[in-house]
Amino acid sequence: MTSFPRWRRVLLPACALWLSVLSGCEESDPAPDAGPSPTEDAGTPDAGDAAPWDGTYTVLEERGDWIDRGPYAPCTLRSGVTPSCDDLTPELFDLSACDTDSLANVEPQGIYQAGTRYDSPLQDGGMGVSFSSLGFRLHSDGGTETLGAQPLVTRIIDDGRFFIASRRTTSPTLANAYAGCQVPRTGVITGCFIRCVNGRVSRTGTFEAHRMTWPEGEAESSGGLRLRSESHVVLGEPVDVYVAKDHAYVVSMNRPGDSGGLTVFDVSDRSHPVFKTSIHIPGDSNWNGAWTKGDALYIASDVSGVIVYDITRPSEPAFLRSMPGGQRGVHTVLVDGERLYAAANDGRTLVYDVSRPLEPVLLQSLTVGAPHDHFAYEGRLYISNSYDGYYVMDVTDLEDVKFLGKYVHGAYAHHSAVGTFAGRTIAFEGAEFASSHVRVLDVTDPANIVKIGEYRKRPVTSIHNMILRGTRLYIAWYHEGLRVLDVSNPTRPREVAHYNVYRETDPGRWDTVLDGAYGVRVPGDGAVYVVDSSRGLLIFDDI
Repeated sequence: MTSFPRWRRVLLPACALWLSVLSGCEESDPAPDAGPSPTEDAGTPDAGDAAPWDGTYTVLEERGDWIDRGPYAPCTLRSGVTPSCDDLTPELFDLSACDTDSLANVEPQGIYQAGTRYDSPLQDGGMGVSFSSLGFRLHSDGGTETLGAQPLVTRIIDDGRFFIASRRTTSPTLANAYAGCQVPRTGVITGCFIRCVNGRVSRTGTFEAHRMTWPEGEAESSGGLRLRSESHVVLGEPVDVYVAKDHAYVVSMNRPGDSGGLTVFDVSDRSHPVFKTSIHIPGDSNWNGAWTKGDALYIASDVSGVIVYDITRPSEPAFLRSMPGGQRGVHTVLVDGERLYAAANDGRTLVYDVSRPLEPVLLQSLTVGAPHDHFAYEGRLYISNSYDGYYVMDVTDLEDVKFLGKYVHGAYAHHSAVGTFAGRTIAFEGAEFASSHVRVLDVTDPANIVKIGEYRKRPVTSIHNMILRGTRLYIAWYHEGLRVLDVSNPTRPREVAHYNVYRETDPGRWDTVLDGAYGVRVPGDGAVYVVDSSRGLLIFDDI
């Protein structure tokens, strides 16, 4: 998802990964800002106390992650001008209808995530509108400035002007430029953009960029979430955590110049975690997921598949074996009862018997498309199957696995949590990439899955993982930090607490949409554990 292994994280079609930066592709299908006037089926922080839910609902239209609100700005490419991808300049754009005076309010620093809207051809030969995203970072102190992770080659931010451009000269060559049109509100810039791939114009259109400071008007925290401790993780980029035996097992992916691996903290005193050890295997350290059962720790590796450690001594994990997951390894792991489900990057779901936790036995290999993650509940396996949708399988008998149904929304199905509410089976499903949000699905009848609710944040941010505990949904929402929703009435998710863990000034921040709060665990010990890509392991008092 290249020498930036974090972008290998899904290993799916080229445009499903860190497209906008290193290939000719960009991310797809995000969503609108709930803003001051949220859509009628969006949860809001001020929805009020939810009444007991009786199981009734109105089926909601599936509108995708991104909802078209029209062009972001009243600017265009200048009529009669043929763009040269070798010379991207402000003169390419007609800004005559813009409020360029407002651009004087743009601060010459900060990290922005930008949604881009552009015309695209349809299969029937007509034209439609598409969405992608590409972030940028500005510095006022001489630091490296980027657009789409590439250094800026042009920067004009003065006297009511805003123009930035970046270029990559390695194959495929890329060039991007943003021309500011106006500042509709604090922290937001709109304008026009152009993108070139291999020396040819790939797309043009408008953009809306949001600065990744905390959402306007929000405090650092709400709802009683109190930060107990913060522990730096030395290895790579921390992306997941599992808590067992009063120890937190944090896994990290590689990042440029910094290999990933496993970091172990003793968290018996949650206010003062104690670093115990770190483990790095040369050539095999892009680790994305962790789970435990008994004395076994299972780690998802992009190289080895599932790695098994003995944690009989919880502070001293001892390597036992690796269980290959094909040529591309394994991306996520999940334990349910005596089964371990592993999402192999070659498109298989591997099922292991872990009744003897330290001696897993492969039971079945299921081919279901492109599984990214799993959730097991009451004999069913819920598969976040990337761009192929959200699958439900009957796995009661692994010799006779049955496909029960799927829900396709067009976005990148990434993670979910499932529970029972008012006698109905409800799934909280989250996609990934810009504009992803929480969908609430009635999956009681998998052959007829319907959407009954949703919850959105800013249209340029992404969800990562979520945990359902009773009627509370805990979400690691990258730039939006930790969000806690009351879902006692699933048709109206209601935010009851948050903690803004993301800060622009933290070391290691950059312009990717996949930055911030990655993983969350709520093991029932009175604490909430979050891993942040820069800050490491954060422990909060549960609310």
